[in-house]
Amino acid sequence: MTCTQPGCTGTILDGYCDVCGTPGPDGATGTTTGTTASAAAGPAGTDDAVSTRTSSQRLASTAIGSARTGRTGTTRRVGSSSTRLRAARLGAGLTTIAPAPAVDAAAALMADPQVAEEKRFCPSCGAPVGRAVGDRPGRTEGFCPQCRNAYSFAPKLHPGDLVGGQYEVAGALAHGGLGWIYLARDKNVSDRWVVLKGLLNTGDADALAAAIAERQFLAQVEHPRIVEIYNFVTHDGAGYTVMEYVGGHSLKGLLKDRMVAAGHYDPFPLDQAIAYVLEILPAFEYLHDLGLVYCDFKPDNLIQIGDDVKLIDLGGVRRLDDQDSAIYGTVGYQAPEVAEIGTSIASDVYTLGRTLLVLAMEFRGYQSTYVDSLPPVAQTPLFQRYDSFYRLISKACAANPDDRFASVAELRVQLHGVLREVVAHDRPEGGAARDVAPSLLFTAPDSAAATLTWEHLPLLRPDTADPQLAWLATVDVPGARARLTQLDAAPQRSAEVLLAMGRAALEAGLPDRLTQATDELLAADAWDWRAVWLQGLGALAAGDGRRAQASFNAVYGQVAGELAPKLALATACEASGEPDIAEALYLTCARTDGAYVPPAAFAIARIRAARGDGAGAVAALDLVPPTSRAYTEARRRRAVTLVASDGGLPALAEAMASIEGVGVDPVDGAWLTADALARALAIVRASGPQPALRIGEHPAAEEPLRDGLESTYRRLADAAATPQERVALVDAANEVRRWTLR
Repeated sequence: MTCTQPGCTGTILDGYCDVCGTPGPDGATGTTTGTTASAAAGPAGTDDAVSTRTSSQRLASTAIGSARTGRTGTTRRVGSSSTRLRAARLGAGLTTIAPAPAVDAAAALMADPQVAEEKRFCPSCGAPVGRAVGDRPGRTEGFCPQCRNAYSFAPKLHPGDLVGGQYEVAGALAHGGLGWIYLARDKNVSDRWVVLKGLLNTGDADALAAAIAERQFLAQVEHPRIVEIYNFVTHDGAGYTVMEYVGGHSLKGLLKDRMVAAGHYDPFPLDQAIAYVLEILPAFEYLHDLGLVYCDFKPDNLIQIGDDVKLIDLGGVRRLDDQDSAIYGTVGYQAPEVAEIGTSIASDVYTLGRTLLVLAMEFRGYQSTYVDSLPPVAQTPLFQRYDSFYRLISKACAANPDDRFASVAELRVQLHGVLREVVAHDRPEGGAARDVAPSLLFTAPDSAAATLTWEHLPLLRPDTADPQLAWLATVDVPGARARLTQLDAAPQRSAEVLLAMGRAALEAGLPDRLTQATDELLAADAWDWRAVWLQGLGALAAGDGRRAQASFNAVYGQVAGELAPKLALATACEASGEPDIAEALYLTCARTDGAYVPPAAFAIARIRAARGDGAGAVAALDLVPPTSRAYTEARRRRAVTLVASDGGLPALAEAMASIEGVGVDPVDGAWLTADALARALAIVRASGPQPALRIGEHPAAEEPLRDGLESTYRRLADAAATPQERVALVDAANEVRRWTLR
C-alpha cells in the first residue's frame, strides 16, 4: 500500500511507511491525519525583528494545567484534547537541508582506539579513573581508587577476530557511554558491514543488564528511522549487540564541523534544526506505541545519511513500565523528574525539546546554570525573534511533566506549524502567503470579514474521539437558546457537549451559562485549553480586551504552531490598546497562511492608518490576492486610504485605478470618485494642472475635473435615498459646474 502522506513516495510495511515512518491506516496507531504546509512572507517594508515591545510574551496569561490545579509536583493528567493529532512528515518542500555524504565504513575506523584520559570515569561511582600521574600515562585497566570496582577502557576485540562464528572484526569505530563500538563484516550475509556494540566494562552490572535488555526486546523494533538490531552474540565471555551500519554523520559531528568552519559555535538555522527533529519524531511515536521510551536523545544519537536521518544507540531504551533497570541519560538533556519517578513519554518529549534547542542556538549553561530551565527571553535573541518557537520549547521542556505535550504526535503537529511560521518569517520580503492544509484543531477564519469580532474568529474542530459526537450530530434546532435546551438533555456531559453548550451560550448572550460550561470543562481537565478559548471569546463579546488577551495568550502557549490563537490574541490586543503586539501577530498570520491573509491584512492596514502610515496601510491591503473573496473590499479600502493620504495627484490617480474593474458597489465607487475628483480639483486650482495624470477617466486639469465631478454628483443624486439628499447633491453639482458662455 502506498503512503498517503503528501510528498512521500514510500510504501506501508508492517503498519508504517518505509520512507517517512508515518503510521498507515491499518498500523499499530490507527488512522492518521496528515497536514502539509507552505510558508509565506509578510508585507514589503516590514521589520521582522521581534522586540519586547511587539512580543506577546509580556501579556498576562490565563492559568491552565498545573498552574490551574496549584500542584507543583507531578500529577495524573486526566485527558488531552489532542489525542487524535497525527501530522505528516516535513515533506512538501518547506525547507531544504544539504545531503550529507555517505561515510565509507573502512575509512571510519579508528587508527589508534583509545579512550581519552579526560573521559575515563568509573562506571560504578563516576569517579575519575585512569588518569596520568606525573610523566606516567593513565592506566586503561585497573581498579577505582574510590569504590575499588574494576574498570577497563581497552578494546576487547581486534581486527581479524571472528565473533559468534559469523562477524569478522575490522576494527574499532568509536567509544560511547555503554562501551566500544566495532565495525565488522557479516560473513553469512554477503560480507555486509555491521556494527558490534560491546560493554565499556564487563564488570558493570548495570551495563550488562542494559545489554541483556537490548537482546530481549529490541529485536522487535523495526522502523525506517531507527537503526536495526540484527543479533546478539557473545565472545570470550562478553556480550555484543549486532546492528545495522549507518554510514552517516551525527548531528553532533555536523555541529563540530560548522564550528571549525566558522571559528565559533555555529548552530543550524532554526528551520533546519526543526526539520531534523521533525523527521525523527515518527520513530519516537513508534517506540511509544510499543510501550518503549528512548530516554537518552541528544545530537550524538541522530545520524544524517544523505537526505535522511536515523536514530541510533538504543542502549538506553527501556519499557514504560520498567521500574527496576538502570536509567541512562545525559545531563542537560534528561528531564528533572527522572531521578525521582523514572522515565515516561513526557521525559522523552523533554529530551526532544532540549536537543532542538542545542541544535538551534549556542545554549550556554545548558548542563549547569540552565540544566533544568530555559535562559531568559530578554537574553536569548532566538526566543525574541521566533515567539512561537519559544512557546513550543517552553511547553516541551516544562518543569511539570503534565504541562508538556501529552504525546509526540501532539508535539509533531505543533512543531510542523512552528516550522511553517519560521520559514515564512525568514523568507525575503514580498513573498505571498500560500494556502496550506487545514488545521486539525481550528477552521479557517472568515476571510470576507473586514473587521474581526468574536463571531469571525476560527471555530474549534470537533474531537472525533468524543463519545457524544454522534449524538451531537442530531442537535439541529434553530436558535441558540433552543439549542441550549436540547444540549441540556445530552446522555452524557462530555467535553464536546460542554463545548457546544458554551458556544450556544455565547451566541445567546448568556455569560453565566458560558462560565458554567467552561468551569465544568476545566474542573474535569485543567489542561483543556478549548475551555479557555471559549472564555476568550466570551471576554471579547463582553468588550473585555484584557481578559480576552489572557485567555488567548494561554491558548497560544498550549498550541504554539496554530495561527488561530495568534489571530484571536491580535484581535484582543487591538481592542485593548496594544497595537504593536497586535500588528506583529497579524503579520505572522498574514505571511504564513493564505486563508489568514484577508482578515490580518485589513487589521494591519487599520493599525497603520491609525498611526498615520498610509503607505504601510496600502502595502498591507496589497497582500489580499485577486482570488480572495475579500479582494474587492481590499481594493475599495486601498482607494479610500490613498484618497485620504497626502500623496497628491499621483495618490488620487492610483486610488481610482485601485477600483477599476473589481466590482466595487456603484454607489460606493461613485462616492469614492467624487471625493478623489474634489481633492484633485483643489490641488489643480492651487498648484496648476498635470494633464499627463488621469484621475479615473479625467485628466488632472480644472475643466475635465469639474466635468467629471459634476457628472458624479448627478449620478449620486439619481441614487439618493431621500429628497433632501438628492437636492444637496444637485446643488453640489451645480456649484462645481464650470462656467460657459452659453
